[in-house]
Amino acid sequence: MPSPLHIAVDLGAGSGRVFLAAFDADKFLLDEVHRFRYPPYFDGQYLRWNFRSIFEEIKSGLRLAVTRASAFGRKPATLGVDSWGVDYGLIGPEGKLIADPICYRDSRTDDAMARVFEIVHRDQIFEKTGIQFQKFNTLYQMFSEGEKASKLLLIPDLINYLLTGNAVTEYTNATTTQLVNARTGDWDADLIGRLDLSPGILEHIVPAGTRLGMLLPEIAADTGLRDIHVIAPGTHDTASAVAATPLNEGSAYISSGTWSLIGIERDAPLITPEAARLNFTNEGGVYNTFRFLKNVMGLWIFESCRKEWEADGNSVDYDTLIQDASQIDGFPGFIFPDDERFLNPASMLEAISTQLSEPGQHAEREPAIITKIIFDSLAFRYASVLRSIESLTNSKIERVEMVGGGGRNRYLNQATANATGLQVRSGLMEATVVGNVLVQAIASGRFRLLSDARDYVASQIEFETFTSQTVPGFAEAQARYLAIEARFEMQSPVKLAAK
Repeated sequence: MPSPLHIAVDLGAGSGRVFLAAFDADKFLLDEVHRFRYPPYFDGQYLRWNFRSIFEEIKSGLRLAVTRASAFGRKPATLGVDSWGVDYGLIGPEGKLIADPICYRDSRTDDAMARVFEIVHRDQIFEKTGIQFQKFNTLYQMFSEGEKASKLLLIPDLINYLLTGNAVTEYTNATTTQLVNARTGDWDADLIGRLDLSPGILEHIVPAGTRLGMLLPEIAADTGLRDIHVIAPGTHDTASAVAATPLNEGSAYISSGTWSLIGIERDAPLITPEAARLNFTNEGGVYNTFRFLKNVMGLWIFESCRKEWEADGNSVDYDTLIQDASQIDGFPGFIFPDDERFLNPASMLEAISTQLSEPGQHAEREPAIITKIIFDSLAFRYASVLRSIESLTNSKIERVEMVGGGGRNRYLNQATANATGLQVRSGLMEATVVGNVLVQAIASGRFRLLSDARDYVASQIEFETFTSQTVPGFAEAQARYLAIEARFEMQSPVKLAAK
């Protein structure tokens, strides 16, 4: 008998997909039924997400899922939604969205960390939450918020509320707010109170795998989905990606997409002065796990450059750029990927040129050279973060699981193997979607344990392994990159705000 069909709605920071999936005994079914884009827009004051458009696209995807499922002779049984973290919508007294959610790349939080630290010391915040300091965390967005509301719902929780009428906050995404106590797993009332952040608008926290209810009658009628249970997966997209990843004691992961999230899975948070100094984070995982990781600016840098090249009328085929970059000898230059200037620049190419023009380097304009600089720099940054993880956790990493869409980039995979000296394995390109439906399947009784589900997924994936290769001039290039990284780390806005 075929296993149940599950629907995954996966929202990245700019594009979304809807998938059908089933964990049949002999084959894993994963079928993309809808893909859509939603770049943020500027309303004259704030950078916002067009939420009405996002929700309409989701419903279109659900209708397409019904049609595709009927072709398989099945009906979808469950539905789960994941998204990027930190952003939220505000609900008014009438139960309606007050305004489109503000995008985390908006500038309203530029000075928020410094203002927050005047009230609560940085060390106290980390001691409570264990979360990495980033100026766009929900804490700093709420601190900069001017609207009054009845409810605050993170993006996937907002979608679930509109689908079911049930307002809750799923745990994994809640931890990205920097308002959850890492030890209790609940909102930190002391921190929220000291910052006067209106605790009454925060909904209670539920774990991944919670059944949220059936679709509202009007949504069921609109989409054609009847008798379907909405289940909260790990609603933070990285939590879902890690849920799907076959990890063991000697493995780390890099969830490679718009952001690169580099970490290991633990059964307890690591909250130490050194972890705080290096700005690591302890985000919640599914089923009583923690994701000890660091956020690194990822493929956003490259994709932003591609958009500018395309706007200038240049041919910028992805595979051709990667191939051309791989043919360039040596290391023409480096950037520090986590430079705040790369977060939302008017021109990414100009931001890169500015950094390359600083002492010891020179600006480049050739697309293939810039592409190589970006990916070589990311690989060295990954290596630096992984070395810090080993030091902080007193562990030895032997293999890196490269998951997510960035895993298709064989040049970056090989560069990462070279920079780290570790085995790098790719193949789980749709890790977030797989982790989303995996939690739905566990909640539905298809698997008993997370390890069982991961073993099943690993048996269905064709992996490619990359090992370190000898590269002429590598040691000198590594030293050059590390000198650049050290200079930028000393100028970190987090360190400056903490002084």
